[in-house]
Amino acid sequence: MGQGEASARGTTMEGDCLSCIKYLMFVFNFLIFLGGSFLLGVGVWVLVDPTGFREIVAANPLLFTGVYIILGMGGMLFLLGFLGCCGAIRENKCLLLFFFMLILLIFLAELAAAILAFIFREHLTREYFTKELKRHYQGYNNTDVFTSTWNAIMTTFDCCGVNSPEDFKDSRFRLINQNHMVPEACCQHASQSGELAYIGQEQCLTGNMMFRNNKGCYSAVVDYFELYIYVAGALAIVVLTIELFAMVFAMCLFRGIQ
Repeated sequence: MGQGEASARGTTMEGDCLSCIKYLMFVFNFLIFLGGSFLLGVGVWVLVDPTGFREIVAANPLLFTGVYIILGMGGMLFLLGFLGCCGAIRENKCLLLFFFMLILLIFLAELAAAILAFIFREHLTREYFTKELKRHYQGYNNTDVFTSTWNAIMTTFDCCGVNSPEDFKDSRFRLINQNHMVPEACCQHASQSGELAYIGQEQCLTGNMMFRNNKGCYSAVVDYFELYIYVAGALAIVVLTIELFAMVFAMCLFRGIQ
């Protein structure tokens, strides 16, 4: 009789533990679902945003590729969160195993992406962007993707060059436009019209600091998106932690289902 009571008590505790794991897994997968929705929203916003962020991302192929990676990862997390919630509530072993394998693959892909970002981090430095600007920027050739992209960045953020207008010294732009110290995109937006605006632009192009933007675009863009960068980093850490717990709970629930 004592053994029967102990066995029944153990079965009850096991059932309570399994139920707790089930609901915890549901919560974690719901958070994954929300994280996937957020990443999808960010990716879509970057692609359709009318304020020029797309042009900023397009300035570097690695960043532009990263947008589509964010979209893909967001879609996968969205789907996995949904599958995990269904598998936990229904206690379906096939769904749980499928969920575990896919989230493991995503976790490994994210880890590989982080390693690649660390390896290619030199492509996001001031020196790299300055070298590329000096080598490829032409100034007024709107048919050139690199030039038109930089024009959009400098116009949007009221900046000039990567570090300062001095970046255009000994550059391809100066070889093509020997009479201009800086491109027209570096000039301040004229509040006047007509002849005064024309004079201000001419003063800017010939190097007058009073009529041009003197802040570098690297600092301007980083300052503008500094908060978003920290939020994205914190969110990435949270998502990775949630994925780890979700895999553990999925396997525990899988083994506990009779």
